[in-house]
Amino acid sequence: MKFFILAALFAIAAADSYKAAEYAPKYEAPKYEAPKYEEVTYAPQPYSFGYDVQDKESYNDFDHSEKSEANVVTGSYRVALPDGRTQIVTYRADSYGYTADVKYEGEARYPEYKETQQYKAPAYPAPAYKAPEYKAPAYVAPAYSAPAYKAPEYKAPTYTAPAPKATGYAVAPSYKSYAPAPAYKAPAAYPKY
Repeated sequence: MKFFILAALFAIAAADSYKAAEYAPKYEAPKYEAPKYEEVTYAPQPYSFGYDVQDKESYNDFDHSEKSEANVVTGSYRVALPDGRTQIVTYRADSYGYTADVKYEGEARYPEYKETQQYKAPAYPAPAYKAPEYKAPAYVAPAYSAPAYKAPEYKAPTYTAPAPKATGYAVAPSYKSYAPAPAYKAPAAYPKY
């Protein structure tokens, strides 16, 4: 027993001198650096395109053409306006900005206004409704006849009391009451400490 007590004391003393913080693993949050993006500039590429649409059924009539040389973009587009004119825009975009020259061909035409007769509200005569003609329904009370059936006849049940049979005993049995006295010994006295 003394050995266990000494071992427990040594374990407590060793636990006091143990420094858990020195031996515990250290975790550091990962350092994240934002990616560095380098702006890539490409040399301007020359291009040119053009298209033209003329559809008389849908009243579409326009075209567009554009071309690029180094840092200068030039182009023009033409659109048929609803008033009958054609709008022509010629533009240029360079390091100084966007400039546009807008011209119109043709004259605006609007439908000629004709004064119409004064509007008169239509006169609607009130509809003539004929009063509905309904005949009152004729109800005939149904004739019921009393049912013809015979009431059931009930008879009171008859019982016959059974006659007692002779048992062959002359005297009725007699019983003795038996109550024995309890047989136990008194407990022994308990020792006191």
